[in-house]
Amino acid sequence: MKFIFADSLDYVDPAFDFIADRSPAERQPYWDDAYPHEILGYAPYDGVLVSRGIVGDHRVKGKYTASQARRFRLVGARKFLRLDKPEFAHLEIFGDCGAFTYVQDERPPYTPAEMAEFYDECGFTHGASVDHIIFDFDAGLVGMAGGSAEARQRFDITLENAEGFLREARAMDADFTPLGVVQGWSPDSMADAARRLVAMGYDYLALGGMVPLKSPEIKLCLEAIRHAVPASTRLHILGFAKADDIDSFHGYDISSFDTTSPLIRAFKDAKQNYYLPGDGLALRYFTSIRVPQAIENPKLQRAVKKGMFRAEDLVRLEALALGALRAFDRDEAELEETLHHVLVYSAPLFEEKPHEDCKDSPTLARLAQRYRATLTERPWKQCSCKICRDAAIDVIIFRGSNRNKRRGIHNLAVYQDHIERLDLKRAVEPSDDLPRRLCAAEQ
Repeated sequence: MKFIFADSLDYVDPAFDFIADRSPAERQPYWDDAYPHEILGYAPYDGVLVSRGIVGDHRVKGKYTASQARRFRLVGARKFLRLDKPEFAHLEIFGDCGAFTYVQDERPPYTPAEMAEFYDECGFTHGASVDHIIFDFDAGLVGMAGGSAEARQRFDITLENAEGFLREARAMDADFTPLGVVQGWSPDSMADAARRLVAMGYDYLALGGMVPLKSPEIKLCLEAIRHAVPASTRLHILGFAKADDIDSFHGYDISSFDTTSPLIRAFKDAKQNYYLPGDGLALRYFTSIRVPQAIENPKLQRAVKKGMFRAEDLVRLEALALGALRAFDRDEAELEETLHHVLVYSAPLFEEKPHEDCKDSPTLARLAQRYRATLTERPWKQCSCKICRDAAIDVIIFRGSNRNKRRGIHNLAVYQDHIERLDLKRAVEPSDDLPRRLCAAEQ
């Protein structure tokens, strides 16, 4: 099972100064910054996925600048992502259309011919057909029942585009492997789409529209699809938001999935945003310690403007919190003393009150419990990755992109190891009776 990282220009400044809290004045973003595989010295994934919608163009506003988008087309995906070194030659580069970026449109802005040409010119190893997301979902529908008029229209558009996309890829003798995207409003409708894609000639299918679904719903879709297609058909899950639950998906013979979850949880999850390997095949999670910039945090600045706090007082409390954390890391401060300084600075942020006025609040009590667990365990000292060795306690301070994305890159490394351990487990403990059922589906 391959873990494909969905990139969104997720790089960090390797020269960032944590003490001064700034990058060098001469820094040129992208050119001086490092992707996860560069700063770690190895790739913490089996491949990278780039969405056309992230690259962007005159129709869809992407995340790339206009010059970055031009360079991507000019030099190709591998060189742009700096994966053109021998040690990264084995990594696969997946492409999809980024259907979420045009979800409001009546039809996708890209034609099958245009996407096939894009994948081929940019050197992708795998390219997904042009799909249109269906948000309707009812697990209880049987056969092709249900589905709104719009869902059915998107179903037809996705299949029509998949047929055209495969035809174009074959006509140009493309070097990339085409993936037919499955969309549907129920497990059975998705199975029907999968069956029709296989009949077109696809042997690698990508399941779209999975992001809003819960794990049991995704499993129902996989179960239905696996009953409908030959066992030799490979399955990829696009935008797998349940990445932490991947161990429960072993019985569905997933070939690959893409996600950015381990990285973005580092700064979008308030509680479980630092990973470590757990007992057996589990992961352990820790809460990073939030110490935002006093003069940049919007909530703190609003409080200053309202006259609730003085800016100089917040800056002083911020410095005390950071200083205490670093002293703790050097074994020069006690845990409770460090925790006190952090909570004093946390009170204006979480309660919009001075610490003395809310020190017994439930919010601060819960925060203290999570922070105490983190400081007690010192997880950054239990990790040997380059991020944790170099950044030390700063990797677990929730503060600005350079710390938060470093923590995300650390999470990617832990997650890749997690996937490899699951595959090892699977090799010695075959799952249920899926092979028998797949053979039955082929007959």
